[in-house]
Amino acid sequence: MGLAILVLGFSGSGKSASLRNFKEDELALVNVNGKQLPFRTQFKSTIHTDNYGEIERFMKAQTAKSIAVDDSQYLMVNEFMRRAKETGYQKFTDIAKNFWELVRSVEMLPEDVIVYFLNHLDTGEDGRQKAKTIGKLLDEKITVEGMFTTVLKTVVVDGKYLFATQTDGTDTCKSPIGLFDSMYISNDLKLVDEALRTYYHWFCQYHLTHFIRTRIMQRERYDHSRAFFELPEAAHRWRCRFFC
Repeated sequence: MGLAILVLGFSGSGKSASLRNFKEDELALVNVNGKQLPFRTQFKSTIHTDNYGEIERFMKAQTAKSIAVDDSQYLMVNEFMRRAKETGYQKFTDIAKNFWELVRSVEMLPEDVIVYFLNHLDTGEDGRQKAKTIGKLLDEKITVEGMFTTVLKTVVVDGKYLFATQTDGTDTCKSPIGLFDSMYISNDLKLVDEALRTYYHWFCQYHLTHFIRTRIMQRERYDHSRAFFELPEAAHRWRCRFFC
């Protein structure tokens, strides 16, 4: 089954920008409100809609193994605004159900497909940060973070854009044990995507070799020619790290 990942962050903190290193054919984009992306890459497979049925059909039809829904909270907001004149609580139940069913539909996708839900962040009266929805009446019916094994949060520290991978006690961040080396990582969903595929053994040999070479460059600071010729020995170390 496919894998759903939640990415939380305040406006302008780097959620959409974290998609920047995917190539144009590596990621399919559900652009809920049709906003312009903050980088030049134009993904070949893109849809502008907040219709749940259209989104599910779009995801099922993709050949790309990575899909992003940006910004996912507007699926709830737009439905709420269209039904603003309705009285009673049924609309909140419907809104929660529709979002819940979309996230659950990811389970019906092939197991090597990862869907990233990029969602705004909200701070409650108790100071805790959580996924932004449309308020308490919906929060009573669904805990968004509870539907995801991995919840990342965008943070900005000394001008550097990062992801938080574990909670600091004031938010809902979480990730599987051993997925990431540290609490804070680079704000780059392409690197997150590669780490997830390695963790769940979804890498083909080509992508594994590319990932290993990239990590050698970053971690061991080899120059390009040296990394190429010393790749077999280094690759063995990284394979042992991930698979042994």
